Amino acid sequence: MNGPLSGMLRWEQLDALWLRVRAEPLGWYLSQTGEPPPDAPLDAAGLNRCVDEIDALLRREHARSYCGLVYADRPEQPGFIKIFDPQHMGSLCASGSAPTPARWVLSRSRPDPIHDAAPASASRRHGWRRLWGAGKR
Repeated sequence: MNGPLSGMLRWEQLDALWLRVRAEPLGWYLSQTGEPPPDAPLDAAGLNRCVDEIDALLRREHARSYCGLVYADRPEQPGFIKIFDPQHMGSLCASGSAPTPARWVLSRSRPDPIHDAAPASASRRHGWRRLWGAGKR
């Protein structure tokens, strides 16, 4: 979670990252902060649906000319991706406070639980459960 990551600063970089993820859709786990980690990876259809939903949410709620919400270990061959919630980014200049964790983690290995003192809003929890219900963890 705290290793070196590269940021997708431009939307075009995020598009390229999603293409790489979709090119090898099997074996991805998607977890959300404050929720139990999944027991199994997503199937290809579930991965594509979750990427579509998260991408749409990021673009809708972060209507900027830049992205800056998604970080990957190796953008050219990703295995670990942190996705921050545009409504819960925290502050880089909040000295002395714990960093805000990513809201979602997409990884090739089963993730550990991700804890956050500020739980997800009811709408985020509802949307997440809707995705899982359709995504077949």
